[in-house]
Amino acid sequence: MLHLRLIVPADRTDDVVRLLEGTVGATHLIVLPGAAREPAGDVVLCDVAREAGDGLLGGLRALGLDEHGSIAVDDIDLSLSKRADRAEAEAPGEGADAVLWEHLTEATHEESTLSVTFLAFLSIATMIAACGVVLDNAVLIVGAMAVGPEFGPLAGLCTALVRRAPRLAGRSALALIVGFVVAMVLTTGFSVAMDAVGLFTRDLLDADRPNTDFIWQPDLFSFVVAVLAGIAGTLSLTSAKSGALVGVAISVTTVPAAANAAVALGYGEVEQMVGSSEQLLLNLAGIVVAGTLTLLVQRWLWARRG
Repeated sequence: MLHLRLIVPADRTDDVVRLLEGTVGATHLIVLPGAAREPAGDVVLCDVAREAGDGLLGGLRALGLDEHGSIAVDDIDLSLSKRADRAEAEAPGEGADAVLWEHLTEATHEESTLSVTFLAFLSIATMIAACGVVLDNAVLIVGAMAVGPEFGPLAGLCTALVRRAPRLAGRSALALIVGFVVAMVLTTGFSVAMDAVGLFTRDLLDADRPNTDFIWQPDLFSFVVAVLAGIAGTLSLTSAKSGALVGVAISVTTVPAAANAAVALGYGEVEQMVGSSEQLLLNLAGIVVAGTLTLLVQRWLWARRG
């Protein structure tokens, strides 16, 4: 269930209430006349089944509530109410399959913003991965994958392509490009510094690395895993199952590939640098293609059910 808190101009309250009362899956309607001060208006509260949420949000926006009032939505973790149970049963479809497009757009917009925090996390993750590839340490590679924040802009790009939102697409692409360039440049400097103090050596990079050689040797399996990860990551976002994102993060080699390319660049190892760059691009492309197709299929299936 979702909880809606609306600030409604007084002259639009009747229209909003009619919309809520006519929405299958909405219940627990409360109207507080004149309770809002900034902006001034009435406060309307209600609960709605997740599967009915996207249509209701579209109706509220059509009434101009996002411009002249306010729409706030929260997930309800626990609701002990027979009316709520009946509302969920009456709403078409299953809540786990429903996509809240407004929520998805807002979430990916925030996650795809190029910020100091985003650059810091991506750079630190790439440096951790650099230690992992040089030491052939799988634990460090997995840790770096979990720290990397790159799935946010990737999800933003998928959402932008499906919703035809060029500004979100541009913001996401900028975050990805600038983020990886900055992270790789800093990691190259980091590897040079580590070499200067004797912690990194060319021999370690050139030695047999059974745990991490795959990072700079892309193959068809790399693309297959990226596609599967893109599907799982997109489903986790649209169904609010965010715990699955950790598994997605540690199943693709975007950050380790960037790290291996950066270290190889520092030592002038062209073959490893090219192979790692191909691995990075292959993973990014696989996730974007799979994520976009997943959203398109979800939208098509939900439209048919509706």
